[in-house]
Amino acid sequence: MNIRQIEVFYAVMTNGTASRAAEVLRISQPAVSKAIQELERDIGFALFRREKGRMFPTSEGQMFFREVESSFSGLVHLKSAAARIRDFGSGEIRVASLSALSTNVLPRALSGFQKKHPNVAITFQAQMSSVVKDLVASGQFDVGLAADEIDIAGVDVRPFARYRVSIAVPSGHRLESADVIRPQDIDGEAFIALSPEDTTRRSAETIFFNENIKPKMVLETPYSTTICAMVQAGMGIGMVNPMTAEPYVGRGLSLRPFEPAVYFRTLLLLPPNRQPSRIVSDFVEEVMRHSVFQD
Repeated sequence: MNIRQIEVFYAVMTNGTASRAAEVLRISQPAVSKAIQELERDIGFALFRREKGRMFPTSEGQMFFREVESSFSGLVHLKSAAARIRDFGSGEIRVASLSALSTNVLPRALSGFQKKHPNVAITFQAQMSSVVKDLVASGQFDVGLAADEIDIAGVDVRPFARYRVSIAVPSGHRLESADVIRPQDIDGEAFIALSPEDTTRRSAETIFFNENIKPKMVLETPYSTTICAMVQAGMGIGMVNPMTAEPYVGRGLSLRPFEPAVYFRTLLLLPPNRQPSRIVSDFVEEVMRHSVFQD
């Protein structure tokens, strides 16, 4: 006995004739008759009487049909449950982000998402970009935002945002009054740098090397928020994502544009080879509303 035989039996019982069942199932009438005969052989009793080319259910067939109906109700429930899981996932969403966007873009996006899905449980972590990538690639997290220095093998990737670098300077610093900060203005300055693997730092170092500029490196960190805090404390100046610096501006720190332009680039990551649930798709749509591509 197999599910196809049961489907054919169910179709005959609910449609009244083998010919109508064949039309509904889009198979031939002989195929219907063969499936019923095989089912009867498998279960050991007759489901129909054959009289003048027509099939009439036996009392055993009627009893068996009641059991099949009950089973089909369960299948309908399973199909409904599968559709619900497909559309809404497990009822939770797990999001990871690089620190630079965890205090600005993500809170806004998560707030907008929660208003649409108040019953969805949200897990959020701020991590280094390489950790964000690993969490998403392994399927532990549903969505990630990471800087573009990561190895993107093993994740589905789309551009998320591009922010033009600003120079953070402490209040009272000589460069606070500058309209624009250029590489020569940084020569010899106490400088708080991003980590060596950061693509923004590498772009800046190429500019410094070409113009023989040598800032005085006083500290390295992977986090723009740390640079802001150190600048605010008066340790030096540094290149920051202007989004990250928002809470610090006017509180012991000023931002100035840097020329030539250098950019922070971020990526949106999704697990590979997985159709996003409706919940994940809705969150991606919401967070993309907060993406920025600065010139």
